[in-house]
Amino acid sequence: MRYGHFDDSRREYVITRPDTPLPWINYLGSEDYVGIISNTAGGYSFYRDARLRRLTRYRYNNAPLDVGGRYLYLRDDDGGATWSPSWQPMRRDLTDYTCRHGLGYTVIGARFTDIHVETTYLVPLSETLEIWSARITNERETAASLSIFSAVEFCLWDANDDATNFQRNYSIGEVEVSDGVIYHTTEYRERRNHFAYFACSEPIAGFETQRDAFLGLYRGWEDPLVVERGATTNSIAHGWQPMGSHHVRLELDPGATREVTFVLGYAENPADAKFDPPGSTSVDLRGVRPVIDRYLEPDAADRAMAALRRHWDEVLSNLQVQSGNEHLDRMVNVWNAYQCMVTFNVSRSASLFESGIGRGMGFRDSNQDLLGFVHMVPERARQRILDIASTQLPDGGAYHQYQPLTRRGNDAIGSGFNDDPLWLVLAAAAYLKETGDAGLLDEPVPYDNRQGSETALYEHLQRAVGYTLERLGPHGLPLIGRADWNDCLNLNSFSETPGESFQTTENLSGGVAESIFIAGLFVLAANEMREIAARREDVAEARRCAAAAAAMETAVDSSGWDGAWFRRAYDYFGAFVGSAENEEGQIFIEPQGICVMAGIGLRDGRAVRALASVRERLATPHGLMLVQPAFTRYHVNLGEISTYPPGYKENAGIFCHTNPWVMIAETMTGNPEAAVDYYLRINPSAREEISETHRTEPYVYAQMIAGRDAATHGEAKNSWLTGTAAWNLVAVSQWILGVRPEHDGLRIDPRIPAEWAGFSVTRRFRGATYQIQIVKARGVAGTSTRLTVDGVGVDGTLAPLPRTPDQRIVVEVHID
Repeated sequence: MRYGHFDDSRREYVITRPDTPLPWINYLGSEDYVGIISNTAGGYSFYRDARLRRLTRYRYNNAPLDVGGRYLYLRDDDGGATWSPSWQPMRRDLTDYTCRHGLGYTVIGARFTDIHVETTYLVPLSETLEIWSARITNERETAASLSIFSAVEFCLWDANDDATNFQRNYSIGEVEVSDGVIYHTTEYRERRNHFAYFACSEPIAGFETQRDAFLGLYRGWEDPLVVERGATTNSIAHGWQPMGSHHVRLELDPGATREVTFVLGYAENPADAKFDPPGSTSVDLRGVRPVIDRYLEPDAADRAMAALRRHWDEVLSNLQVQSGNEHLDRMVNVWNAYQCMVTFNVSRSASLFESGIGRGMGFRDSNQDLLGFVHMVPERARQRILDIASTQLPDGGAYHQYQPLTRRGNDAIGSGFNDDPLWLVLAAAAYLKETGDAGLLDEPVPYDNRQGSETALYEHLQRAVGYTLERLGPHGLPLIGRADWNDCLNLNSFSETPGESFQTTENLSGGVAESIFIAGLFVLAANEMREIAARREDVAEARRCAAAAAAMETAVDSSGWDGAWFRRAYDYFGAFVGSAENEEGQIFIEPQGICVMAGIGLRDGRAVRALASVRERLATPHGLMLVQPAFTRYHVNLGEISTYPPGYKENAGIFCHTNPWVMIAETMTGNPEAAVDYYLRINPSAREEISETHRTEPYVYAQMIAGRDAATHGEAKNSWLTGTAAWNLVAVSQWILGVRPEHDGLRIDPRIPAEWAGFSVTRRFRGATYQIQIVKARGVAGTSTRLTVDGVGVDGTLAPLPRTPDQRIVVEVHID
């Protein structure tokens, strides 16, 4: 069952009924100011940090699920009928409802009693504000007298404190109203120098800033008293729940259209110039007022939308493919790239499933997200690498998370996730291959953001590799610490206290828990570091990394192979995890993918055998499960993984993030049919037809799909903010399509099924545009046999670097 359709020409997903199985969301903004918006106008906005600078309030896990947002209300002042043109929160029986989620904007429209309202929501490029541009059309044969009411509820900045510290917060809310603009100024008189504002383009009949005055006592957002009465009280909030609402009266002749614009934004003043006049407690508005006026102009929304479209034209032009498969093309060309931009911006902090309070930016997560983003805006990727590295600890370890506003490590989560440092090496290598900017390695970067501790980024990478080598267990495999990539495999936790965090509880000392996943990751990272060192002519470091990678591969060979697949780990006591000898949890997906990606088992056939075991044991129509058999009881020696019901999350759910690793592995072992098969099983576009089962958005990847053991097999959760986005783009573009950046050129080595008849790719790389045509007859299997660059034959599969900037390079690859 579908709830909408793709409009590929406009790069939009069009939702045609509001009652989607879950709120289907979009993101506004792509830099400092970010908003989440659902298909019924739910969501919230924040500046840089979803916890510490949240502008508007949103209530997670509520009933209905999507409560709080960017609400408009309409009232027919002649008959008294009221409705929400976004359906929520009033939920009237609208006709011709549509929500068009686009790239950085959303348009919601509907018709009620022959009044059509269409509202465009967007964040202009490089601004810290959002525009709501509402077009109201009278389709009646008679004139219409209407009232429009806006409504946002302000968050008192720190979202965690806002939702918990009521004894203080019920007394501190403050606003100012000046020339029809509502300014949220809570705590501005004292320690804050920032404020929010909410403005309207039309003369207002009134306003509200106190929630109880707008809603009425014992009423909710679905039936506000002010909207019912058609008049405001001009309340000024003093404590309790500050909000913003404008009342605009409209007189529309038959067929007439009016545009009403609302602007919600964030502003800061210098700490020594907060007030006007000086010495008063009135906010200095001289800096922000011109910005407000500019975006209230009649054509401001249109100009901002045009610039936004041009921006995405430029970003997406870095990689375009025509494969003949609509699901692949749609995701690679538009939606997968768009999701990678979102995950790069907000990591795992703020979505329908992430509250924005607890996680901040993940060290591991952000490095992986960069892999799918670096080709789009490499200069931002460069800065992100430096930001991440600045949170690294002096011993090479890393805080698991850091706050984006402060760029300081999150002490509440801490460190000790022993895979974390290695991802920095992979992110830096991806950037170097994409750009050739070796100067990155010489950038001075502090440790733990402490001034005076700076060393070159290159040394940070060396310490990341050294961190693993200094933490090896009895089998020569890396110690797992608190966890590895699988945060829920807690082999040193032994938690028996309800409510205790598996990730932060004090680990039991003296154990020997080792991770075969980290071993595979280490081989991958050490080989990347070896190549980086060799290019710097650091012979000693190159030899160290080569030797370490070889030794680790030997350790996996001798202690990580279980006979038909790679084991997952050794537990605290040195017993197998992920072995045929285990009663539950015999085979895990992670080491099968990462070890083969690292080249382990390619020469002796074990890679092929491991992937066959994946297909036999882990494959379902909805994707590859993380583990089998599922854990049916709590295993204190394994931790959180065994707390989930079978089939959900890490306990035998289809953890989509891991599926692309197996896709890549299948291409490396010469099985492109399997790679494409797995790709399409979790491809959101390909799952659109079963939206009533899948439930999350059909235009972005989800973190998890319920596995075979679950009661809701095929149901997705945790959409948008997942490493699945970056890894799927890497898998399909670099390994299936085979267009892969390397230090010395662009590798073009496709691994496509025999049934395909070739494809074309446009790829920008090092300032040049490569026009790539893959020529293959349908039914032919094999790899590249002939490559020509600008008509000249080239040995191998590496298209050389461009000779001049802005060069257009034509590449033909023949598969016979």
